[in-house]
Amino acid sequence: MMGNVLKNVFWNCLTGPHARFAAGTGAARRYSPGFSPIAGFADEECPDFGALRPYCKPGEALYCSGWSGPVPDGWRVDLESTMVLMVWNAAGPVADDSARAGFLELKPNHASQAVELADLTRPGPFGLRTIELGDYFGCFEAGRLVAMAGERMHAGAFREISGICTHPDQQGRGLARRLTLHLVGRQLRRNETPFLHVMKNNVNARGLYERMGFTDYRETMVRVVARC
Repeated sequence: MMGNVLKNVFWNCLTGPHARFAAGTGAARRYSPGFSPIAGFADEECPDFGALRPYCKPGEALYCSGWSGPVPDGWRVDLESTMVLMVWNAAGPVADDSARAGFLELKPNHASQAVELADLTRPGPFGLRTIELGDYFGCFEAGRLVAMAGERMHAGAFREISGICTHPDQQGRGLARRLTLHLVGRQLRRNETPFLHVMKNNVNARGLYERMGFTDYRETMVRVVARC
């Protein structure tokens, strides 16, 4: 079951639990504008960009995965890299109320601060409404959001932890780790399996996630494409 859901997780999310946040057809779907700029295809290896085109503005960039073929006419590739999907493979983290001290659940009124932090730290595709996709938590210092993590994709029993980031002047305090483990514990208590995405060349982040209890599940091509 894991392979069926996670093999094409973008599509399974956009046609499943997050269908209400999506726009598209039976061959191609994307998160509606304002959410994370991600697209999924029924056939991940042979994506139907013609079906996606009416739902994209010229120049609008979208992330897609699993496709390494020729770029179709009317589109361009702005970025190409390799992404690793990692799945939780450990016992549940020990509950520690002190580790959660200072965490605040992010609400729509925090959206602009979340986008500002994401723009600064680049944890992955993030939009003004991304925090509406699941539960997001942050750490604040003097009213400023300095670290956050939350739930983005949801497919079957799998729930993604995403948007994991810390302001550069607050790194080294373990904030991202604590936020991530907080979400892991919540998901496990809901009988969900946590997973996350990380770029293959982000060695430090991958090492941190491995030490926490995540293991590599699948490597895939990731491209940022834009309609010309």
